[in-house]
Amino acid sequence: MPIYTKKGDKGKTSLGSGVKVWKNSERVEAYGSVDELNAVLGVVSARLMPIKKGYSKYLGEIVNQIQDDLFSIGSYLSNPANANLIFLLPQRTIVFENYIDEMTKDIPELSNFILPGGGEVGAQLQLARTVSRRSERNIVGLSRKAKINEDVLQYINRLSDLLFTMSRFSNHNEHISEVIWKRR
Repeated sequence: MPIYTKKGDKGKTSLGSGVKVWKNSERVEAYGSVDELNAVLGVVSARLMPIKKGYSKYLGEIVNQIQDDLFSIGSYLSNPANANLIFLLPQRTIVFENYIDEMTKDIPELSNFILPGGGEVGAQLQLARTVSRRSERNIVGLSRKAKINEDVLQYINRLSDLLFTMSRFSNHNEHISEVIWKRR
């Protein structure tokens, strides 16, 4: 069976519920940006695999958990009847806070803005952070027109904090200095 169906050739797509909507609808933008974030994290995962250090295995496991969560969130956003897929999000948000606290113990205290970047993994995690923020904006936009489970917004908000911390943690473990932003 070919991957193409030609059903979307005129600018519409079917949601998980079967309802047809324009491809630029708020709902499609919301789950599309979550899908994009998942793909960016796939690149992070691929970059972590060959490193073979303790911290990279730790970050890789976190990334894999997040990717699974994001697939569930995307499915829910595509079809709110899939709410059973997101029932663990409140617990996952608490786990994120624990990861952030744990990693923050090992990295220098932040007292300035830093430029996104560093090593390959750190830079990719910063990119993931920005895509996470866009996903959050898209989900908020959707929530102004349709009921969205608040756990999704809380999860995505905390996720960007986690990705920022993971970037700093990766750069620290690779002995890559952060670049402080200086007002010109």
